[in-house]
Amino acid sequence: MNEKVKGYLLGAVAAATYGMNPLFALPLYQDGMDPDSVLFFRYLFAIPLVAIMVKARGRDFRLPSRKILPLIALGLLMSYSSLALFLSYNFMAAGIASTLLFVYPIMVALLMTFCFKEKLTGLTVACILLALVGIGLLYKGDGGETLSDVGILLVMSSSLSYALYIVCVNRPGLKEIPTIKLTFYILLFGLTLFLARVQINGDLALPHEWHLWGNLLALALFPTAISFLCTTAAIQYIGSTPTAILGALEPLTAVCIGVGVFGEPLTPRLACGIALIILAVTLIIAGGSITAHLIRFRKLFPRLPLKRKTTSTQP
Repeated sequence: MNEKVKGYLLGAVAAATYGMNPLFALPLYQDGMDPDSVLFFRYLFAIPLVAIMVKARGRDFRLPSRKILPLIALGLLMSYSSLALFLSYNFMAAGIASTLLFVYPIMVALLMTFCFKEKLTGLTVACILLALVGIGLLYKGDGGETLSDVGILLVMSSSLSYALYIVCVNRPGLKEIPTIKLTFYILLFGLTLFLARVQINGDLALPHEWHLWGNLLALALFPTAISFLCTTAAIQYIGSTPTAILGALEPLTAVCIGVGVFGEPLTPRLACGIALIILAVTLIIAGGSITAHLIRFRKLFPRLPLKRKTTSTQP
């Protein structure tokens, strides 16, 4: 198997494993667990997995004191993005939520335009309009029913939080931190949000069935550890842009799981909306307007690591 084929396969696995979030999270909801408890255990179990990766790469855990506050802020942005997405599962189908979340590259483009004066291209404008049409199709179903406004607000805030994370993580001063080490501290500081919420709510829900502990472990393993490793390897083999485009498999996987496993409805109107959003995001990434800013992470709750193809960076 040549390196290019291997890279595409790894990129597909990385995207598909992140799309497995609903497969493991929804049964936990059905068992009575709340998003705070699910995400608390997900982050808690993921931290030692990533710590093992850090040591396996020969890295240490030392961190300059001036980096602590920025990493705390990034950890909170990431954990809020996770929380808002998982909360949205209570208000809409998981497949639709995952598709709406996928607009975050467009939000990155807008942030770079308005905050850092990056040129807003015609392609970006066209993709934004295309995505808005897709969201409009998702918002109102064939029978006249509409999506939950609360659910949409949660997903959009999740997407915006992650877009802010992507922009901030590429600021000077953080780029020199190895990716795997950065991931460890993002998870560690992000865990504090769920720890605080569990303390305030006064209750940490546990699975009632022993086999559901496997779901919590799977959330830490597949959408986190495996997805991260495959994404990093895919970028090394095929570069950033093809890996980003393969990210379209994330919402597709979530939709297939929602429809096939949990019986979520998929009408022609919803299918068209999903297709338009995926097309818009794929075009804006392929167009290269934000490729330089979507680096290192592709979807750690979610993560989109991108780097310039000509740049050689050791994670």
